[in-house]
Amino acid sequence: MRVLKRLYKATLYSMAGLRTVFRDEVAFKQELLLLALGFGVLPFLNVEALTKVLLGFSLVSILIAELINTAIENVVDRIGTEYHELSKKAKDIGSALVFLTIVCVAIFWCLLILYV
Repeated sequence: MRVLKRLYKATLYSMAGLRTVFRDEVAFKQELLLLALGFGVLPFLNVEALTKVLLGFSLVSILIAELINTAIENVVDRIGTEYHELSKKAKDIGSALVFLTIVCVAIFWCLLILYV
């Protein structure tokens, strides 16, 4: 029973995190729009079902990267809002994570659609 209670609470915390990022982060909303467009296109692609699943999961990876980036930004801002080179590095690296994820997803989509 204790495990179920822990799972329930963890789910509530996760939903609170998703609500927060949706409410506060414009980039997350933009990436959700990209996800919706991608999932809207999937049924019309002439590829196998497994390929569609992989394409869909790749889109979700963008949201995961954005969640990590937002967490990094919030922790850095919690420490202090004054400029510090390490704070800038942490935020830039989080941004690079999202950028590279988007680039990889774009390449992945192009390769799978063109060559499968």
